[in-house]
Amino acid sequence: MTAPRIDINCDMGESFGAWDKGDDAEMLKIVSSANVACGFHAGDPDTMAKTFVLARDRNVAVGAHPGFADLMGFGRRRIPYSATEIERLVAYQIGAAQAMAQYVGHPITHVKAHGALGNLAQEDSEVARAVCNAIKAVDPALICLAIALGEQQRIAEEMGLTVVSEIFADRAYGDDGVLVSRSLQGAVIHDPEEAARRVGEMVREGAIITLSGKRIPTAIDSICVHGDTPEAIPIAASVRAGLEKQGYAIANFIH
Repeated sequence: MTAPRIDINCDMGESFGAWDKGDDAEMLKIVSSANVACGFHAGDPDTMAKTFVLARDRNVAVGAHPGFADLMGFGRRRIPYSATEIERLVAYQIGAAQAMAQYVGHPITHVKAHGALGNLAQEDSEVARAVCNAIKAVDPALICLAIALGEQQRIAEEMGLTVVSEIFADRAYGDDGVLVSRSLQGAVIHDPEEAARRVGEMVREGAIITLSGKRIPTAIDSICVHGDTPEAIPIAASVRAGLEKQGYAIANFIH
């Protein structure tokens, strides 16, 4: 009997110039998909190229990870761009990722919005449509990696894009199915065992489990682990080990 498959994705390539952020080489030994920063919230051409090479050599799928033009805030501040401006900034960043990935011989397969842009695309249909419009205009074959149950998932499906739904290993959910603000206590999970336990339970039940214990049924195709926290590698390793113990094969969603 073939083992069920599930993807683990990580946001990475977030170093910039002389500043290092995250252990991408170690993380790429654990995950099956990498979302690579495109230079607006983090990253630069050298970092992008190096990350794509590392991913290529580990047979890890790669995608563009566009965010707001916000290096100072790491893309986690909500900036009031218009829908047209969002379309163009996302299209621009996808193009940069495509160019650098093609340059190293490991083409991108998907797009995942970063930080504040991703959260807005989960909640706001206008922002979600702008992101999806950019993906479809640049390359409709690119997979849309979207937060489960969000507006972007719904709109991408309506537009005929291939959609992969993700949940977060290290973030808490409110009863509305939306990620709890990072400014609130308990929003970010730092304990690797707790992260693995939560992921295992959500995957097993096919539902997001909120802070209050509420279950919200959803398809779960991919698990996101963040690469920019001190406990990133232990969390990713623990999540992977837990899923494999449940009988899952870790594999990217393009196979």
